[in-house]
Amino acid sequence: MKVLVFGKTGQVAQELQALAGPDVQIEALSRSEADLQNPSECAERILATDADVVINAAAYTAVDQAETEPDIAEIINATAPGAMAKAAAVRNLPFLHISTDYVFAGAGDTPHEASDPTDPINVYGRSKLAGEEAVRVAGGKYVILRTSWVFSAHGTNFVKSMLRLSESRDALSIVADQHGGPTPAGDIAATLLTMALGLLEGKPSGTYHYAGTPTTTWADFARAIFQSSNRSVMVTNIPSSGFPTPAKRPLNSRLDCATLLSDFGVTPPDWQAGLTRVITQLEQGDT
Repeated sequence: MKVLVFGKTGQVAQELQALAGPDVQIEALSRSEADLQNPSECAERILATDADVVINAAAYTAVDQAETEPDIAEIINATAPGAMAKAAAVRNLPFLHISTDYVFAGAGDTPHEASDPTDPINVYGRSKLAGEEAVRVAGGKYVILRTSWVFSAHGTNFVKSMLRLSESRDALSIVADQHGGPTPAGDIAATLLTMALGLLEGKPSGTYHYAGTPTTTWADFARAIFQSSNRSVMVTNIPSSGFPTPAKRPLNSRLDCATLLSDFGVTPPDWQAGLTRVITQLEQGDT
């Protein structure tokens, strides 16, 4: 299977490249090769590819910055994926697209099912939802994989931010009323390849959820990071109101992953095991 990946330097894209081998060829495109701010350029790369499947692992993910750059977020997260999905449909290539828990408002305390009504509360979430809708109407075979709280040894993420802060701080106040599942990028990458093969074998298109288990909070996630890395940092719980940000965050980012298990045989990842792997990678300098 040959896979064309957009977003070469992103967390998931780097993990996809690490999974390349005799049975899986990965061609990852950098921004200079395919800029999602130029949707037609991205579509042209798909029309010209000899790949069997396309994965869009690129996105505008600066959640707070999106509040002041809604047009750019819309182009990258919605217009470009729509153009890419249409081009993939023309070539009859399965198109896999990563989305987010932020398409939900985050009310209640039960996990969101993939079929639940969406109601994003920030610009980023609205742009990602628009991207989902564009992919669905493109007319081709697709998978939309919503995930949450992505972390790895690469790029910018909560794990690396906490470790950086621990170098100069022995106490931190962390939000404790937002609930979700941290998700290792490496597990997301492996799941995307499993789903790509499924689509090539005739499995139906659809929207799925994939998030780490068990559910936790940002504060407890931080505690686990410090414990796993043997760093002495005291974490104090605070509400979201105690850490105001330009973009509102959903309080409930729990995702129900049952349909992914029933349709593709994929179980949610253990984020604690994933955290141990990432900490080891970082300690070994593998970033």
